[in-house]
Amino acid sequence: MMISRRNLLAGAGGVAALSLADFAIAPASAAQLKAIGLQLYTVRDIFQKDPVGTLEQVARIGYREVEFGGGGYDAMDHALLRKTMDRLGLKSPSLHIGYDALLGQFDKSVTMAKTLGAGTVVLPYMTNEHRTEQGWNAALPNFNRFAKDLKKAGLGFAYHNHDFEFTIKPGGVSLYERFLKETDPALVKVELDLYWAAHAGEDPGALIDRLSKRLYAYHVKDMRADRSMTAVGQGTIDFAGLFKRKGSAGVQHFYVENDQAPAPYLPDITTSFQTLRALRF
Repeated sequence: MMISRRNLLAGAGGVAALSLADFAIAPASAAQLKAIGLQLYTVRDIFQKDPVGTLEQVARIGYREVEFGGGGYDAMDHALLRKTMDRLGLKSPSLHIGYDALLGQFDKSVTMAKTLGAGTVVLPYMTNEHRTEQGWNAALPNFNRFAKDLKKAGLGFAYHNHDFEFTIKPGGVSLYERFLKETDPALVKVELDLYWAAHAGEDPGALIDRLSKRLYAYHVKDMRADRSMTAVGQGTIDFAGLFKRKGSAGVQHFYVENDQAPAPYLPDITTSFQTLRALRF
C-alpha cells in the first residue's frame, strides 16, 4: 500500500502525523542541479547550419546554459548569437577557445568571450605536437600567462581534459600531473571531463576529491560497458555519487556533452537533460 499524506493524517493525530508525512517526502528535497548546460560541440553539425534555430531547440528542451565550442562559432555573428540567447533565456558562462587562437588572437578572443557573455575561457584541447615532454613543458608556461592576462581582462581560465593527459607519461609522470604541478591553482582552474577521465582508467571520485577547489565545471557524458560514449543515464557512470562528493561542492556548471551523439542529436541531448533534471544527490 502506498502511504500518502492523507493516509498518515487519517491514521494519527496532530503534530506527530504531520512530522511523519514530512519525513516520508524528504527524499524529494535532495540536492539537484539548478541549471543544466549543453556543450554545443555535441550538436556542432546542426549548429553550424542553423545556429539560431539550434539554440531555440536547445532552450525548448529546457537547457538554460550553453558552452560554445566547435561548429564554427568563432566565425559567426557573436552579437546575433548573444541577442538570440538573451531572447531565449540562455546564458553562456564559458566557451572553448583553442591554444593557437589564445596565442595569436588574444584580444579578439577576449572580445568574442565578452560579447557572448562568458566569464571564463576554457582551453579545450592540445594537439599532438604538444603531447611530448618537451612540447608539454613548453606549453604550460603559456597556460599561466593566458590565465594572468585573462584575469586582467576580467575573465577566468580553465583547462579541459581528454584521456591523453592521463595516459601519456614521459619519464613516468603523466601530462596531467605536470599540468597540476606547473600551473597556478589560483588562476588555472579545471573543467573536468568525467567520461575522458574514466576512459583513461582514472577513478573520477578520487580525482574530484583531489582537485576539489580547482574544479570549475564538469563535462557530463556517460560511458557504456564497452567504454563508448552515450547519453547521460544510458551508461555506467554514477553521476549522483560523483556530484554529492565533497570535492564537487564548488563546481559551478554541469555541461552535457556527447562527442559522438547520433543524428538528429536532439533525442540524445533530451535524454541527457531529462536524466539530469530528475537526478537527486
